[in-house]
Amino acid sequence: MTAAFTFPGQGSQAVGMGKALAEAFPAARAVFDEVDAALGEKLTSIIWEGPAETLQLTENAQPALMAVSLATMRVLETEAGVSVGKDAAFVAGHSLGEYSALAAAGSLSVSDTARLLRIRGQAMQKAVPVGVGAMAALLGLDYDTAVAVAAEAAQGQVCQAANDNGGGQVVVSGHKDAVERAVEIAKGKGAKRAMLLPVSAPFHCSLMQPAAEAMAEALAGVTIKAPAAPLVANVLASPITDPHEIRRRLVEQVTGTVRWRESVAFMASQGVNQFLEIGAGKVLSGLVKRIADGAIGISVGGPNDIVSAKDALAAGRSA
Repeated sequence: MTAAFTFPGQGSQAVGMGKALAEAFPAARAVFDEVDAALGEKLTSIIWEGPAETLQLTENAQPALMAVSLATMRVLETEAGVSVGKDAAFVAGHSLGEYSALAAAGSLSVSDTARLLRIRGQAMQKAVPVGVGAMAALLGLDYDTAVAVAAEAAQGQVCQAANDNGGGQVVVSGHKDAVERAVEIAKGKGAKRAMLLPVSAPFHCSLMQPAAEAMAEALAGVTIKAPAAPLVANVLASPITDPHEIRRRLVEQVTGTVRWRESVAFMASQGVNQFLEIGAGKVLSGLVKRIADGAIGISVGGPNDIVSAKDALAAGRSA
């Protein structure tokens, strides 16, 4: 069996995430301390104590989710002898998770990643005034139909496919009026459900261009190394390793579609049948089952998951 390491995106955050890992393993605690130091504040207190409304702020949720993913990765390395270079055919992350994937693969330092995600969260929030944009989930439509729905709903405004998550789940993003029209059009085209999402900005559409420009500037000043395993990029659904291309695709990702369904399908086509979701939640593991027949999604986010992940990888290697 062949494994890929995947890293969750915004929406997987929960107060208390990663605390048990940090209490059980010094390597995990060290990552949280490093993130706090990089940001010059106790983000760890918000992660572990809340309140939830503060953790959910984009500028906090993004570095927080990365911190949990990297703390989990460090424990896999120190306690289970797992490494990206040895055990992963690919790495991939959903939206902000792409930064976690790059940090796990040694392409970005943890400190730089924390600072980049703080900038990214702030820039994405500032790009569009609150109430101007929106996002909606269209469930039960294939991707091409959802794209057609978004185009019909635009009517001179922005309405684009933001996330192709797989399993008939597509998220559209853009001007609030256009997204609301998309919800109604989708229902008319047979969507099982179509509803606005409780998000603070219209991510992954052209309205995010100011944030893309902010990230281009921020990324220009950061060292990016070749990752220990190829990154299956959100905007390409294919693997990249060149640091210059990684930098360019991270900028494109701010306004581009997260092609998660195609990314998982690509990895499966290359023989990957174990997908380790490293960090908070189980969203990506659930999506794997809908996208890749026979593939296994393994969520690794707490102390009890470390040994089971090690065993699963060992069983895969000997299979």
